[in-house]
Amino acid sequence: MERSKTIVLIHGNFVNNNCWADWKHYYEQKGYKVYTPANPGHEGNPAELRAKVHPALVKTGFIDIVNNIAKLIDSLPEKPLIIGHSMAGMVVLKLIEMGKAVAGVSIDGAPPKNVFPPFQTLKTVLPAFGFFSFSKYFMGSRKWYNNAFFNTIPDTEKERAFEKFAVPESYKVSRELVLNSFSNIDFKKAHAPILFVGGGSDHIFPPNLTQTIARRYKHTNSRVDVKIFEGKSHFICGEPGWEKVADHILEWYESQ
Repeated sequence: MERSKTIVLIHGNFVNNNCWADWKHYYEQKGYKVYTPANPGHEGNPAELRAKVHPALVKTGFIDIVNNIAKLIDSLPEKPLIIGHSMAGMVVLKLIEMGKAVAGVSIDGAPPKNVFPPFQTLKTVLPAFGFFSFSKYFMGSRKWYNNAFFNTIPDTEKERAFEKFAVPESYKVSRELVLNSFSNIDFKKAHAPILFVGGGSDHIFPPNLTQTIARRYKHTNSRVDVKIFEGKSHFICGEPGWEKVADHILEWYESQ
């Protein structure tokens, strides 16, 4: 495998690229060039985005996000290592299928359309589809974030994490993930190495779902690995001990 010194960190739903600030600094200290693009409609300070929704937000779907990252990658001097969290874990799988990266990492990643999620996932993320809402977008309550994202950190930290990271989300992203054929993955196709990382206490995408997605890949000569971090929530990239996750990813990548 060609070794790239470029990393693209892709943020998931309900947060924006601010969530990658510590990772960007951490990986840059290790000699990598790191990009942390905001998905369309997510640019800015989370508190300001909660107060006034970005005009592009409700127009943004999953396909727009994939194309936005693909455009960035095409402008780079080399194919990157791509790392995505939550919904962006599925962005990673799609970009790998498109041949856009030297390797990919899906952290607590959303399933493709052709992998059915468990009931726990459906119950937690159903509000994010807006099927029963008069609102034009989803803005999770503190209670929702506490249960879905921050369930393993102290209550005082939950409030701080909400203030720092929570943003409104487009219904179109979730809907395209489950309804549009673009969101299928061809599991038989040859692909660059993929690492699946799961949180053992993730309430949105539990570890059994992470393992199920990984097992669906069938190409004999294409590498797929799985690492579950016990006790970690969906906030695995921000809760204490995130450095161990970041280190494991880099060790996996550099051992290819």
